[in-house]
Amino acid sequence: MLSILGSSKRLCDGLTRRDLMHVGGLGTLGLGPWGPIALGADTKPLGESSRLGGFGQAKRCILLSLWGSPSQLDTWDPKPEAPVEIRGDIRSINTAMPGVRISEIFPRTAAILNKVCVLRSLTHPYPVHGVAYATSGVPTTDIPLESKPRDSRHWPFIGSVVEHLASRGKSGLVDVPGNFALPFPFGSKRGPARSGPFGGFLGPTADPVWSEFRAPGTKTLERDSNTPGIPPKMVADPYLGILPSDRFELCKPVEGLTLDRMNPRLSLARQLDGAGVIEGGEIFERQRAMAMALTTSGKLGDALDVQREPMKTRESYGMNLFGQSCLAARRVLEAGGKFVTVFWDEYGQVNSGWDTHVFHYPRLRDELGPGFDNAFASLLIDLEQRGMLDDTAVVVLSEHGRTPRMQNVRGGGRDHWSGVYSAAFAGGGFAKGRVVGRSDRQGGMPAETPFSPKDVLATVYHLMGIEPHTEIYDRIGRPLPVGGIGRVRAELLA
Repeated sequence: MLSILGSSKRLCDGLTRRDLMHVGGLGTLGLGPWGPIALGADTKPLGESSRLGGFGQAKRCILLSLWGSPSQLDTWDPKPEAPVEIRGDIRSINTAMPGVRISEIFPRTAAILNKVCVLRSLTHPYPVHGVAYATSGVPTTDIPLESKPRDSRHWPFIGSVVEHLASRGKSGLVDVPGNFALPFPFGSKRGPARSGPFGGFLGPTADPVWSEFRAPGTKTLERDSNTPGIPPKMVADPYLGILPSDRFELCKPVEGLTLDRMNPRLSLARQLDGAGVIEGGEIFERQRAMAMALTTSGKLGDALDVQREPMKTRESYGMNLFGQSCLAARRVLEAGGKFVTVFWDEYGQVNSGWDTHVFHYPRLRDELGPGFDNAFASLLIDLEQRGMLDDTAVVVLSEHGRTPRMQNVRGGGRDHWSGVYSAAFAGGGFAKGRVVGRSDRQGGMPAETPFSPKDVLATVYHLMGIEPHTEIYDRIGRPLPVGGIGRVRAELLA
């Protein structure tokens, strides 16, 4: 197997020759589109995955999506014995799992790692920011797909599928959406659109309902995208810090649209549905109900009011946008939500978030590590103390990993790498205190138990009581399994 530890790529919108060689190398493993992409995966016949442990244990889910892709070596899968150009300057520390070490930037998480399942052998052929690929059943991806949220090839986001299936056969108003996302519409604070958390072939009405966050950050620093033609700029980034008074908002109804005016419109729309004038009546009915509920009920708004929490609790999560978003996510679940996604998104500049092409070390030590560590550890402890962790799945995902070999740039850097990377899971039927899979000595390729991101999605569906082979229909009426080519992986289950 060809293993390339570095990358000459500096841009986030293109593939280099090395990337293409890497894709070709993975193809020899059978990791190509619609192939047996998860070597060693559970291959039980249709319907039998529901017999595996934990089916339906997760009544709700929080997905923590770290856009930009953390380095596996500097987070969940350190290589302390590797050469310095591989292991880097960030050290590893002991954890609550005997013999297991993770990065020193996660000290609070290390202390409760016995509550967590760490996956160290995720792999796929696409070293691009493939949020759509990582969070939907779409079998392949490319740069145009990942940059066009309404591309007709898209499959629906996992949260959209969960809500779609949960709402089948139901009518009436809902107080809290079953597919909600924070802190602001995906990609809206950085410029060009990104694909990912959208309805895919279920249509825009299956997109998540979003919060909005408009306050600037309390700390301003220079953000350098390391991209030709895009100069550095000063950014007041709320992921670095926010004021206690800064609030999450909901989209307001159209000016002048009162309840009295909405009721006749809803009645007419239902009649048009019955006459076959509006397609996808079930989905439209749900969306109308949601619009009505958000206009007339304050339940969701109350859930987003993190100012109601004790200051000690808020500070434990971190007084920054990611920490307060995680706290708000817990409150939304308590209010009746089913699937809530928190994005650590780009803000104010491209190649931000966890996309550490430059200033890798200072950003991990001063921003990203503490911001994630406080929020994740507090979320798990908080859910456990409230008796919610056993039936709430917490999933930490990204699009890919980063190159094993450090780049000689300002502050150090690692480029895109999908040969192997890591994820983490807790609660909701996931195993506790377990490491699944292993990467090679340099953190470049799986050494055992390779996983596809589709296997992760299938396993989350399983824990939420959804058979991954459940069929939904695309725009031309073809039945497609919600889990795509993924398989439920018993290795992740308690």
